[in-house]
Amino acid sequence: MDTLKEMAGWIPALLQSTGITLSLTIVSVICGLIISLFLALGKISKSKILQKLCGAYIFFFRGTPLLMQIFFIYYALPLIYSGFTIKSRFIAAWIAFSLNSGAYLAEIIRAAIQSIDKGQMEASKALGMGYGQAMRLIIIPQSIRRLIPPVGNEFIMVIKDTSLVSSIALIDLMKRTSQIMSSSASALVYIPAMCIYLAITAAFTYVFNSLEKKFSVYE
Repeated sequence: MDTLKEMAGWIPALLQSTGITLSLTIVSVICGLIISLFLALGKISKSKILQKLCGAYIFFFRGTPLLMQIFFIYYALPLIYSGFTIKSRFIAAWIAFSLNSGAYLAEIIRAAIQSIDKGQMEASKALGMGYGQAMRLIIIPQSIRRLIPPVGNEFIMVIKDTSLVSSIALIDLMKRTSQIMSSSASALVYIPAMCIYLAITAAFTYVFNSLEKKFSVYE
């Protein structure tokens, strides 16, 4: 009974830091989606230079550890040029996660767009649409249904990866858990912390499953 009371006493502090985890996840994936759309379109464009630039970006951020990217943005950039100093740990983490998520989502979007039958583009051109108009009105809307499951997976991966920001002392759920463990000398704090992670993951999984079912009606 005393153990349960002790764990219940940790929950308010854990929930408070959960806000940082959720905020970082949501803004990072939204920004990542915006970045990824441009990267995906650049990767499949007819411009060889644009293809190589977008390909290099994707290769770099997918090929290096996210933790190293966080350290580079927060610690190394100010050493290169003092104007690059980022005082806010949250903003540094947000930039790193957005850039990283953008690279992964770009490949997801590219695959979804290219999975649409080529006849759709030909039919759009036959109706007098330009490339950009056809992509905006015909191709991308049709690819949304196929994007939902992998984007949902990326969302869940980012939720779990936010634990890395504790390495730059940002007080997220993981950092708060470590602090409570140190002050209480009890590893039992990991139980409510894991339950919170599971609850967040379950909630987002439900949302994305519902969206997938909703859009599947149109296929």
